[in-house]
Amino acid sequence: MTIRERTEANEQLLLAPQAAKAAESRGRVRPIPPCEIRTDFQRDRDRVIHCKAFRRLKFKTQVFLSPEGDHYRTRLTHTLEVAQVARTIARALRLNEDLTEAIALGHDLGHTPYGHIGERTLNDLLPGGFRHNEQSLRVVEQLENDGAGLNLTWEVRDGILHHSGAGFPATLEGECVRKADRIAYLNHDLDDALRAGVLKDFELPADCLRVLGSTHSRRIDTMIRDIVDHSEGQPHLAMSSQVESAMDGLREFMFEKVYRDGWRDPEERRCDYIIRAMFSYFCDHPGEMPEEYIMITYRDGLERGVADFLSGMTDRYATRKFKELFVPSSFQAF
Repeated sequence: MTIRERTEANEQLLLAPQAAKAAESRGRVRPIPPCEIRTDFQRDRDRVIHCKAFRRLKFKTQVFLSPEGDHYRTRLTHTLEVAQVARTIARALRLNEDLTEAIALGHDLGHTPYGHIGERTLNDLLPGGFRHNEQSLRVVEQLENDGAGLNLTWEVRDGILHHSGAGFPATLEGECVRKADRIAYLNHDLDDALRAGVLKDFELPADCLRVLGSTHSRRIDTMIRDIVDHSEGQPHLAMSSQVESAMDGLREFMFEKVYRDGWRDPEERRCDYIIRAMFSYFCDHPGEMPEEYIMITYRDGLERGVADFLSGMTDRYATRKFKELFVPSSFQAF
């Protein structure tokens, strides 16, 4: 018996009946020989970690654009926090941690530079719209490995696609990531907003904090415990009405005071302008994109190829490319 086979046998013995089992995966688009050590879900986790799109997350905005402090979240640290929360839930419910982690680590691979500002702008520009969850799936299916994709299992690809937006994950592990994504961003964005002075402690919604807790760690603990307490043996993850209502109230507060408030309007306008200017430029000059994106324009259309190129940029690369295209070289040092 190989190490992989032993792990798969342990999954059958130890995981909950409703958990996804690696040996029962619906497989890959392109079958590959099994590994003697790792299950298919473990291999998917490793493929995500080693891909270029994952490394670029460290220079992509979460909420705060080019923050001066060292402790603000980036898209990469957000992803790691989602993975931690999701794995905690999965472990407590005896679900498949490897599948959960693979989905979590890949869920935001398609996010744009400048966070949701970039996503909103590309959604306006791309015919048919742009949604980061769909782009994350596109990254792992078509863009990585020079167009070959990562060839992930069906369960991981389903979880990545349905971590947000319409539709619902087909596995409980995918549901763990969907819940963990909201738990993570609500709490760490609140933490960052307090650190930045955008929010003050006295402004936080007291009715929500009475239920969820007065500190960052207590709020996360409350949300995770509530999901675990109400989901054991259930076909879907659930929360109590009290905690879910408080969580929704906190989310509404964050949208009003942080995500949609005007405190960063000037920066948002600049980021929007950068994306729009470069989208127009590369639509007019597609031959100046890297060859892999030129090939996409032939296969999937001009705007699609340009959107793929721009969405893969980090914040700093997008800003540098804009300067290169539109700012005279003699002024770029200023």
